[in-house]
Amino acid sequence: MASHFYPLIGPYDSGDLAVLEYHLLTMKLAGIDGVIVDWYGLQQFRDYSILHRNTQRLVDQVARLGMKFVICYEDQTIPALVKAGRLKSADRVAHAAGEIEWLAKRWFRLESYVRLEGRPVLLSFGHAGLTNKEWQQCLAGLKSPVAYFSEHLRRSAAVGAFDWPIPAEGLDAIKRFRKTSGNWPHSIPVAFPRFVDIYAEARVRASYGRVDDNRGATFKASMTQALQLKAAFVQIATWNDWGEGTMIEPSREFAYRDLEVLQQLRRRHLDARFSATASDLRLPARLLRRRRTMTATVQARRSDRIARLIAAGKLAEARAELKETGRR
Repeated sequence: MASHFYPLIGPYDSGDLAVLEYHLLTMKLAGIDGVIVDWYGLQQFRDYSILHRNTQRLVDQVARLGMKFVICYEDQTIPALVKAGRLKSADRVAHAAGEIEWLAKRWFRLESYVRLEGRPVLLSFGHAGLTNKEWQQCLAGLKSPVAYFSEHLRRSAAVGAFDWPIPAEGLDAIKRFRKTSGNWPHSIPVAFPRFVDIYAEARVRASYGRVDDNRGATFKASMTQALQLKAAFVQIATWNDWGEGTMIEPSREFAYRDLEVLQQLRRRHLDARFSATASDLRLPARLLRRRRTMTATVQARRSDRIARLIAAGKLAEARAELKETGRR
């Protein structure tokens, strides 16, 4: 993926277990509780099967490291399947229901899956997939109910909607969402650091526009406003969408700056006892470098132990282990 920015750990494979561990541990130390994963379904079409495989790997790592996850269903896949002749138009709703039933049997039942009022949370991205009526039909036919959130605007069968950056509106979009969502049962506000896409330069499409980083002020302001809504969830857009430049994953350009801000805001608004520090954020990268250079079984076991210590918040012990193994 082309980008204006560069990962601090260098280019990586999103299916690499060591990289997934690094991502999740870094999130956890920043004060992030879980991940929302774009899921393109089960079909052997385009790169959907690769994305599904990587999602399963992420789900496994989420459980291992004591975090949470939510699926955001990319229902835009449905018209793509119809256009390709892989799905009949009359079967659109049944196909979506089948995908969600698969989720219910495999992932919704996991302890690591996020629930709202006892129901698994499900998001859908955009409005280019199922229509409002089709989503009503789909959700009504499920064996087990879900807490469904649509994007920006609350669909008829949704408990609420989640917000997403709109470059043309910038931070004003947050005010709009606050006003629009006032009477909904639930909402998921969004925080974001910037929006600097690569689409025009890569000749993919016209750019969506730009939201400047403003030396970190954009993320701090959007996160503060999102937290002030006192919603059950706040979504950060994004961890690692490098193509749109919205990532808060550590980068060469911004290092750990946004994650340090996140730590401060968590202590101020959510948990005064949150104890991870800016220096702690560097531990997962040290562990990743260790995994990349040490392949012996005994060293892998030591790395597993360090990961468990970080996940459990035993950071002094993890730091001591990393220091000791670094001498070997």
